[in-house]
Amino acid sequence: MEKDYSYLNEERIDGVDIFDGKVVHLIRDSVRLPNGNVGIREVIRHVGAVCMIPVFENGDVLIERQFRYPHAKVLLEIPAGKLDSKGEDPLDAAKRELFEETGYVADSFTLLGELYTTPAFVDEVIWMYLVEGLHTVDDKQHLDEDEFLTVERIPLDTLCEMVMRGEIPDAKTQVAVLKAKRLMDERKK
Repeated sequence: MEKDYSYLNEERIDGVDIFDGKVVHLIRDSVRLPNGNVGIREVIRHVGAVCMIPVFENGDVLIERQFRYPHAKVLLEIPAGKLDSKGEDPLDAAKRELFEETGYVADSFTLLGELYTTPAFVDEVIWMYLVEGLHTVDDKQHLDEDEFLTVERIPLDTLCEMVMRGEIPDAKTQVAVLKAKRLMDERKK
């Protein structure tokens, strides 16, 4: 029997839109706290995203290097992208983003779970997939006009070591790499 934690819930009283941008929507809500007091919650609303860890039969992973403006550096990440809408099927988005960013399609997409990126103030959910059975259709990327990245192959074991040494700061990449490694190791047993 699952324990009831509803006594921790906060109830929205009212709110105001602060900013509505291309990627994020910022709101400020007044909430009733569990002790009856009123608190303020500023929340960034996000449409959601997907990420894929594409693994070849030999254990290499298709990985990207992309400049990330907020951190002013090129990061090593797995392919990813946002949903076109809240109603889009994450699997459809994963297939689309894999093809657009890498030029590859795949035979198998295994859901690794959902990642809440920053649950204190962002509602973004990233659906993570292990992707196998990779093959190319036309051997080129189909990037958006404002998207610039390079694709390379790195062995999964090497990526795990890089995560553990702190060389990959991207959260979705860390989680997906470690989950994929664990799942693939369990399959071998």
